[in-house]
Amino acid sequence: MNDTDKTKIIELIKAGEKLPKEYIYKLFSDEEDVFLFWNGRKEDVTNVALPFHSIEHIDEPRKEADKPQTSLFETDFRGRQLKGWTNKLIWGDNKLILSSLANGPVREEIEKEGGIKLIYIDPPFAVGSDFSFDIQINGETAEKKQSVIEEIAYRDTWGKGISSYLTMMYERLKLMHNLLSEDGSIYVHIDWRVSPIMRLICDDVFGLDNFQREIIWFFDTKSGYKSAVNNFIRSHDTILFYSKSSSRIFNKQYLPYSEEYKGRFKKIDKDGRAYRDDRGSGVKQYLDELKGISVPDVWSDIKSFQQDATSLEYLNYPTQKPEALLERIIKASSNEGDLVADFFCGSGTTAAVTEKLGRKWIATDLGRFAIHTTRKRMINVQRELQQSGKSFRAFEILNLGKYERQFFMDDLSNGKRKAKEDLYIDLILDAYKAKRVEGHSTLHGSKAGRFVHVGPLDVPITQSRLLDIFEECRQKLYTQVDVLAFEFEMGLTPQFIQELKEKGVAITLKYIPKDVFDKRVVEKGQARFYDVAYLNTKEKIKGKTVTVELTDFVTHYTQDDIEDIQQSMRAGSKVIIEDGQIIKIQKDKNGIFTRTVLTENWYDWIDYWAIDFNYEDKKEIIKVHNENGEIEEKWTGNYLFENEWQSFRTRKNPNLEFISTPHEYEKSGTYKIMVKVVDILGIDTSKIVEIKI
Repeated sequence: MNDTDKTKIIELIKAGEKLPKEYIYKLFSDEEDVFLFWNGRKEDVTNVALPFHSIEHIDEPRKEADKPQTSLFETDFRGRQLKGWTNKLIWGDNKLILSSLANGPVREEIEKEGGIKLIYIDPPFAVGSDFSFDIQINGETAEKKQSVIEEIAYRDTWGKGISSYLTMMYERLKLMHNLLSEDGSIYVHIDWRVSPIMRLICDDVFGLDNFQREIIWFFDTKSGYKSAVNNFIRSHDTILFYSKSSSRIFNKQYLPYSEEYKGRFKKIDKDGRAYRDDRGSGVKQYLDELKGISVPDVWSDIKSFQQDATSLEYLNYPTQKPEALLERIIKASSNEGDLVADFFCGSGTTAAVTEKLGRKWIATDLGRFAIHTTRKRMINVQRELQQSGKSFRAFEILNLGKYERQFFMDDLSNGKRKAKEDLYIDLILDAYKAKRVEGHSTLHGSKAGRFVHVGPLDVPITQSRLLDIFEECRQKLYTQVDVLAFEFEMGLTPQFIQELKEKGVAITLKYIPKDVFDKRVVEKGQARFYDVAYLNTKEKIKGKTVTVELTDFVTHYTQDDIEDIQQSMRAGSKVIIEDGQIIKIQKDKNGIFTRTVLTENWYDWIDYWAIDFNYEDKKEIIKVHNENGEIEEKWTGNYLFENEWQSFRTRKNPNLEFISTPHEYEKSGTYKIMVKVVDILGIDTSKIVEIKI
């Protein structure tokens, strides 16, 4: 850059004018011949190391009643759980997850396993529906829209168009590069609209020398998929294959020979083996010694779900890819026992195939429903492996929980405690559209004649706190209060809330959504606080055994507003979710509306339920770095949910069991049973029951 350029740049900056692109390129140029630049490019990456909070541990596929042995010589061929590494399914923002994996104590666990040998990602591209999914209910289909936290991610990714998408991907790819072992590889499955520029981004992060192949996954266009488009028919996806270094793992893959090729081996030796002479040289080439045709970089032998939507493998998940595609990638670039990761896991295909192929895995996703879909899928894989006599691994469900919330609040308040507390309460009240009130010990705001209590940032609302709120309301003759919190104590029951109401104070419990930390959501009034759901069970004790029956489930979840929907509806039908009901609205040509409730029974809402028969026998321990940089273990005060028995709906079997198989305790005593229900929207509700054996 010459002096004239420098003077011109200074003048433009002083005048507050934008710099022409040629000057921007000159400012950021260095020894490189080509420098990839876009608006918002940052070289630094997030380096926070937040502790992981353990939500659930799935050790065994399911505890069943002991089956009597039918023969003295009968052998138990069931597969067994492999010890050591526990697979990880993590819910949350993958930027914070990647940073915490790279910089936190879990990094040491990863390195003990040899590091991550393979990463496969299929990041969403400019499609809001990537976060949505369809709910099948009594023969009708309702769409579950993306959550506000997913909308935030979508807007963050596309707020400034392609530049913000590149910024999002660039930082995450750099964190993935950090986590990959030296002999590791990454496969980036990308949309056709950004494949050229993503190739440049990957070149920048992984190095042009480490680019291995551009893989074309070719679809068979005979199916007529998208054939109505007035253009050449799109018939392929692109997958970019990069390694971290030249010492990458690679196992060559082969396709079976065609019948025509096999027909060339016309000669049969005395042992009945087919062979041919190599062009008359006398050297015999045996068919059974050949591995097959080397797989090229155009894959035309794997069907997409658009071609085969009837496959039992298909979960009706928008971005799901076939297992055969992942099987080829995993076999090629990892070995048995290696660690494989997918940081946009969606329906969990990578984790499922990895488990079946005897590898270890880490899978993450921002969407609650993606995590729930993957959980069910992995339990099914565990069951299949166990029944076929193959080994399997336990997996745990993790998130960053309260640590993520604390991170956001520290960022907002610059770490000042008092400022953080005031800012937090104001933030929640603003999102709830409530006004601040002073002069109260337990009440923080009011809204439409109801008082509001804002629960703590990092601990659950307890029964004792509710009693304190009740006492202040009783003394001041307040009759209605909304209690907002991220978490509620497990023991809170509808009966307890009803008792407080009968004594004069109607308390409503509502969850604070994670998206309150995005000011754009609050400014637009889009934060949804939904009522806590409740479940009921009945326990039957016989000797030292207990069975649990699920008897009721109540939710007030709302996604739509019937009046708004009706005003904008044309003739036809629409399925909506309002106040705990899924309702089909029909409008005829005369403008007459009819409403049909599809959730006829309480169990129509339930997709999955599970039991931990001895909830408080395993403390939740987290690993953190202390002031000296050493790894330290701490008890969070919570317990780990051990998923011992579960029943859930699948496409193959949509029916639920409502009574568990008997569970036998080794000795008499008092036990706490935890029951967890996941509804058809992927939302968890839990209850703790105390029993005496």
